[in-house]
Amino acid sequence: MMCYTPPYNPSWFLQNGVMMTVYTALWGKRNWESTVFLQEPSYHEKIFIGGQGVPIFGLVAIPENAHSTIIGTYGITGELETEWFLRVLGRKAYAQGYAVVLFDWRAHGKTAVLSPTLTSDGLYEGEDFVRIAAAAKAMGCPGKFWFTGYSLGGQLALWAVKVAGEVIKEDEDLGLEDSDIGGGMVICPSLDSQRSLSYLVTKPFGRYLEAGIAQNLKKLAWRIHDVHPGSLDPEAIERANSIWGFDNELVIKRLGFPSVEAYYQASSALQILPQISKPTLILYAADDPLFDPAIIPELEEACDRNFAIDLLLTQYGGHVGYLSSKECQRQVQDPDLWWAWNRVLQWLEQQRTDSIC
Repeated sequence: MMCYTPPYNPSWFLQNGVMMTVYTALWGKRNWESTVFLQEPSYHEKIFIGGQGVPIFGLVAIPENAHSTIIGTYGITGELETEWFLRVLGRKAYAQGYAVVLFDWRAHGKTAVLSPTLTSDGLYEGEDFVRIAAAAKAMGCPGKFWFTGYSLGGQLALWAVKVAGEVIKEDEDLGLEDSDIGGGMVICPSLDSQRSLSYLVTKPFGRYLEAGIAQNLKKLAWRIHDVHPGSLDPEAIERANSIWGFDNELVIKRLGFPSVEAYYQASSALQILPQISKPTLILYAADDPLFDPAIIPELEEACDRNFAIDLLLTQYGGHVGYLSSKECQRQVQDPDLWWAWNRVLQWLEQQRTDSIC
């Protein structure tokens, strides 16, 4: 576990998980660029080949004298062009000497244009991360490679850390060594979809949010249908009016699962935590309004039993929020209010220092 836990405190009006979540999403989208006093990296486009030969669209930026590489993606819906929270990391990491690889995961953004392959919540995306790392290495991105994501993207990154050794061992031509993989860093990862979805729809805010996510998933499905004619049944898309419905109508049959419950159980990140053997940081807020708080004791127990995992559990933070107050910024000597990404990079620097020593 981390021997030093930097304090986190938001402004008083953000000491509520729902408020933090909503405020960060709305305020951050409009104002994030004015808070990060670093230039946007000069990204260039790259089409990677993930597991099962699925093409994955990504952006790559390699600074001079890069020392290691961060590979990241975002949550349940979105695309690289609009995922500003991921671009905050890109600017910060690039400025600190990391090569940066950001990608649209399966069925998202430009990857959805390249392939009709749907999501698997980590079961196959974990391998995508590893194969992206191999291609990035061939491009000149230096090891070690660190996998990151937030929300559902955090679940994908945890799967990547879990399967990296297996993928490398099975594919001798991959061009990666196990020692090339550093580990992972995740913010507010999805850990148990079944319990958290059941919890989410018991609250008015949760029902509103779930409906919005479901509509975005439906738009995603229609986009794939339009770009790849015949790939998805339009009647099934019409029936997919919830997150559960999207997985039931469009995902589970393709993956060979008899039910959504079986799919969620198989892809759950909570159950794979004991199998993670590379250094991994999990940032998790106790007031995250999207996830069932009953998961927290199980998360703590799993992390206590696995010395590879550092759990940074905070009282506040909401869902992928973690905006820090001015006082908090002074206390931890942060250059801005993006507390979570600052902790990720601080933790990474400690890993690099420890490996050198």
